[in-house]
Amino acid sequence: MTEIAILGFGVVGGGIAEALTENRSVIEQKLGERVKLTRILDLRDFPDSPFGAMVTHQFTDILNDGGISVVAETMGGSHPAYEYTKALLEAGKHVVTSNKEVVANFGAELLQIAAAHGVRYLFEASVGGGVPIIRPMVNDLAPNEITAVDGILNGTTNYILTQMITRGVDFDTALREAQDMSFADALALAQANGFAEKDPTADVEGLDAARKIVILAGLAFGTLPDPAKIHCEGITEISATDVHAAAHFGYAVKLIAHAEKKGEQVLAMVSPRFVPFSSPLAHISDVFNGIMLHTDLTGDVMFYGRGAGKLPTASAVAADIFDIVAHRGEAVRAPAFRPASGADYADFAAYRCRSCFTFAGGESDAPALFAVFGKREFFAADGHISLIGEEMSEKEADAAARAVGLPFVSRIRLV
Repeated sequence: MTEIAILGFGVVGGGIAEALTENRSVIEQKLGERVKLTRILDLRDFPDSPFGAMVTHQFTDILNDGGISVVAETMGGSHPAYEYTKALLEAGKHVVTSNKEVVANFGAELLQIAAAHGVRYLFEASVGGGVPIIRPMVNDLAPNEITAVDGILNGTTNYILTQMITRGVDFDTALREAQDMSFADALALAQANGFAEKDPTADVEGLDAARKIVILAGLAFGTLPDPAKIHCEGITEISATDVHAAAHFGYAVKLIAHAEKKGEQVLAMVSPRFVPFSSPLAHISDVFNGIMLHTDLTGDVMFYGRGAGKLPTASAVAADIFDIVAHRGEAVRAPAFRPASGADYADFAAYRCRSCFTFAGGESDAPALFAVFGKREFFAADGHISLIGEEMSEKEADAAARAVGLPFVSRIRLV
């Protein structure tokens, strides 16, 4: 029998408890072994919960319980989740987690500690919720060199952008008509439907997606960037004008987390992007996530599914528990990366891509844009004029925007 404990009895922790009990017969039939939830750590009491008798307020009750061999950490935040995880690994207990903040900030160290003590630290649920991505990267795609990763990694922002585009009409019609919903209105709708927190800062400013892309970059390239050191933009400045321009040129606006290998260096970033309708990422809507891996042998590989929610995330955590129990005592290929040093970061100012530039103005101002970008298709509406330029570095794009001489409104990169 394998005894399991949970740290944190919030949405995800509750989902894990539910999955381990309601699906216990399915899990045990496949494992050939009994799995039992015995302890739950939380500051609160849950007298009306069927799991209330398992709740303890003392971490040491779990740390010192010799019967517990696997612990699911779902506390959120870095502290004390990091300290608890480290102590559990050093005590010889396996740890699985949905906590992307801890993995992004301390994952390299915790993986080393786990290896040193003969246990495993798994974090499938830290990226993509219920979307299987980490185990396929570590195992199924191991023979491939992954050259780049592009992903929609935050369900809240994708829901908001979907509402800004669709306003309840079908997708193709919306892309033609580009409905006028402001960011503020779309955020309010997301909160009303339970898809956004009361304080959505980590989501809408791109911080959540940044933590997830550094984890994927670490797995893909072997070096784990510091989330605080990568370029990160959110969606708070996206307007109906941007949505209109994107639709006109054949794109959808998405918050894209991107990482790529540039020689021996890694570039990771999060920003709104124009995604062409020909890309599967353009058609991922609402709270769903999508991750595209660019590989040398397999080509482009797409992963899609619910990126958040109690049961999808619990499924990913339970899958890690299943993996540990099923392969106990075996030599198993494990995630591995090291912290990025200063020399590992590619120069973001040299990053090159195409961008859509938008300025205050109208059709009569097109010659001012042509003088800088050359004569090309433009889109003028609602007191704004937009144009897609050629591939430029970040430094060159900033200089071009200043050279136009019209009031600058926005620059959104193209995928």
